[in-house]
Amino acid sequence: MCQYSAVDGTPTDWHLVHLGSRAIGGAALVMTEATAVSPEGRITPFDTGIWSQEQATVFRKIAGFIRQHRAVAGIQIAHAGRKASTEVPWRGGKPLDSGNGGWQPVAPSPVPFAEGYIVPREMTEADMERIREAFAAAARHGQEAGFEVIEVHMAHGYLLHEYLSPLTNRRTDVWGGSLENRLRFPLSVARAVREEWPESLPVLVRVSATDWVEGGWDLQQTIAFARELKKIGIDMVDCSSGGTVPDAKVPAGPGFQAHFAAAVRREVGIATGAVGLITEPAQAEQIVSTGMADAVMIGREFLRDPYWPLHAARSLGVDMPWPPQYERAKPL
Repeated sequence: MCQYSAVDGTPTDWHLVHLGSRAIGGAALVMTEATAVSPEGRITPFDTGIWSQEQATVFRKIAGFIRQHRAVAGIQIAHAGRKASTEVPWRGGKPLDSGNGGWQPVAPSPVPFAEGYIVPREMTEADMERIREAFAAAARHGQEAGFEVIEVHMAHGYLLHEYLSPLTNRRTDVWGGSLENRLRFPLSVARAVREEWPESLPVLVRVSATDWVEGGWDLQQTIAFARELKKIGIDMVDCSSGGTVPDAKVPAGPGFQAHFAAAVRREVGIATGAVGLITEPAQAEQIVSTGMADAVMIGREFLRDPYWPLHAARSLGVDMPWPPQYERAKPL
């Protein structure tokens, strides 16, 4: 599991905010990352998935544990597309063929991610219908498991981002070419998830705001996409970037993607989340309190410091409850 948290700009709590009638306030949001909607949609053979009732039953225990500790359980659902069938990162992350536990990836166009990667099979309309239903089914299973927030992963060069970007979508039918055509399949998936998910609970979409490559997906196309997502009832756009091609020059630095969230929020009038090298409490507070974004999403910093919210609260002068077992260690 990867943990995400968000701060609402007032130094009272850490939580997901500003989602209108679907707000989940007063608690941290803990979200599973890139949970596959089908076996072929896994990045590696060891990825978690939510394509079956059995998986939902196991996740129910996890979501219940999160709620027991006064946090909100969320799930990010994903399909890896042409970046599927690879080894786990700590074993090198190289592509796996069928003889080594791999499988045939699918994508909008038969263009591999990089040299040495498996050439994906170009998806048919029947494939698209099957995968659209897989996302809808994942939403149903997620609800059964007790999750209260769902995020559709459309970033980082995975399947739905592959449809959006002209670098990876080379189709000449109604699913490729113009911006309207490239938006068509991702929007249909977002709509299917929104229709399955309870009206009272939030649906988020993670996007890569730019490919960082000339001629690729960019901020203006992201803004146009966010307008369409808002129309179908998506509650927040989580703004990341990159991942489409291996040789992109990404100017990474502290908070380097926050301006994407600010632009989408300003131009579209939809709630946004900022993500990417946000590690310091004051940095997170500044992003939200100045209106750059409605939430800050934190991942790797939680892996380095699982007690980051407690440390952040103290640095911002906020008194937060500690786990009872650790109260003896709470600073005075």
